Amino acid sequence: MLDIGTPSFIMQILPQATTILQLVRARPGSICFKYPYCFQVRYLSGSKAWRMRLIQFLTVADQNEVRVGVEKDGENVVDLNLFDSSLPRTMKEFLGKGESAMETARRALHCGKHTLRHSEIILLSPITNPDKVVCVGMNYMDHCLEQNVPNPKEPIIFSKFGSSIVGPYSDIIHPAESNEVDWEVELAFVIGKKGKHIKKEEAMDYVAGFTIANDISARDWQMKRNGKQWLLGKTFDTFCPLGPAIVTRDALSDPHNLGIRCRVNEEVMQDSNTNQLIFKTEALVTWMSQFVTLYPGDVFLTGTPSGVGVFRKPPIFLKHGDTVECEIDEIGTLRNVII
Repeated sequence: MLDIGTPSFIMQILPQATTILQLVRARPGSICFKYPYCFQVRYLSGSKAWRMRLIQFLTVADQNEVRVGVEKDGENVVDLNLFDSSLPRTMKEFLGKGESAMETARRALHCGKHTLRHSEIILLSPITNPDKVVCVGMNYMDHCLEQNVPNPKEPIIFSKFGSSIVGPYSDIIHPAESNEVDWEVELAFVIGKKGKHIKKEEAMDYVAGFTIANDISARDWQMKRNGKQWLLGKTFDTFCPLGPAIVTRDALSDPHNLGIRCRVNEEVMQDSNTNQLIFKTEALVTWMSQFVTLYPGDVFLTGTPSGVGVFRKPPIFLKHGDTVECEIDEIGTLRNVII
């Protein structure tokens, strides 16, 4: 029997103990020691290492090629396509690669190489050309209250075309066909993996992360024309600013308890909290997956709080030259000019 109290045992175990201690202190990634082993170091899922802000961008030097990145800090981003040239160059395809792509992004973030400053990039919408843009109407309690209507019993679903999506700082085109263009700040989320008939308790596993949307709406076309069907009034070109990043769900304290606000020319028009949501993320994923298969990159706009222009007295609508800012705590801000 080996006496673990003997000096010889202590001398044998000391190198291994030192190695384990080094692993505990190490940063994530592959770490090789003088021994013929290579260790993959990973944080537990509760660690900040899993928390990311994923972006899609162009470089100022090359504005023809879309790239995928992850924000490193307030000033820098890691170019994931430089870190690993085998990664897809669009976020939709990146998410389609599943956990392997996310793990590569985590390694790239902690490696800290291949960084660009924000001044060297042009930020795009974090998702372009999604299979679906699913929108939810009348999904905030305070928004129903301002209309003097009861809370819906089931989610009210409509859609926007993917061609309406623009970046977080892109201009919004005021269409000549409308005189009643309005704002709607919304929490949005992006699907991370394919699913159908998803159980509510598993729904968050299908969400890659959260972002911000402005569901710009031509109220005359939404409420008075086209048989009062909402689609045309919601889906003019540039009517869906999105971004600035996809914030992974574990990077948020609680997506259903975040301050949400909209400013027009620096005047606060909407100021609420996502705790006013009637149907939250899990319920929406479960509901929609009854009808359609959800795919990576699908975008959900979860609804807007009170304070939209059409229900003000008198109504207020956007005009050329206005600046609209949509902000959600812990996610960021959209800033778009009406042209």
